[in-house]
Amino acid sequence: MAKKLVIKVTAGADAPERCSQAFTLAAVAAASGVEVSLWLTGESSWFALPGRAAGFELPHAAPLPDLIETIRAVGRITLCTQCAARRDITEEDVIEGVRIAGAQVFLSEVVEDGAQALVY
Repeated sequence: MAKKLVIKVTAGADAPERCSQAFTLAAVAAASGVEVSLWLTGESSWFALPGRAAGFELPHAAPLPDLIETIRAVGRITLCTQCAARRDITEEDVIEGVRIAGAQVFLSEVVEDGAQALVY
């Protein structure tokens, strides 16, 4: 098993099953003791804002706010710098504990020894 799992989620409400799969995998991995870094890009960027995850619904899927809380408790959530800028999202706007960082930080995470990267 990978020592670190870096998951980039590009989908949001526009592709709910893909979005939910990414958050579910990240939460299960984090709860299982795997080091998790979840990157919010594209339409998933909106879930970095307080209350936005509560409006996401997918039948038979765990509630997105619960998954986010599990990931935040033991992992890291990062919002893409460019994605944030395109949506006028700033550090002051995001959920506590969510950082904004760019491609160089993502790259440094995915090339670490023992890291496995997945993109949804």
